[in-house]
Amino acid sequence: MSGHLSPLIENYLREANFWHVATIGRGCKLDPKLISALIERWRPETDTFHLPYGECTITLEDVQLQLRLPVDGSALTRSVQSADWRAIC
Repeated sequence: MSGHLSPLIENYLREANFWHVATIGRGCKLDPKLISALIERWRPETDTFHLPYGECTITLEDVQLQLRLPVDGSALTRSVQSADWRAIC
């Protein structure tokens, strides 16, 4: 995210333990050649990257671990919050 966020949005992000995710990448320069190489290896029919050592996929757990997202607590689906997420999902 670039620029300065409204204090109201920042407070919501902090309350949701999501502020660190919003600040990831600030000051980082993206390498267009690296991004192009990854795009060329992506196979949409299998949702995987085809690399020299085999197929690689990114799971929700990978994203959760990389972004340090909290996954404990009740499931939240739209406007419904419940400890019994299996019944909702």
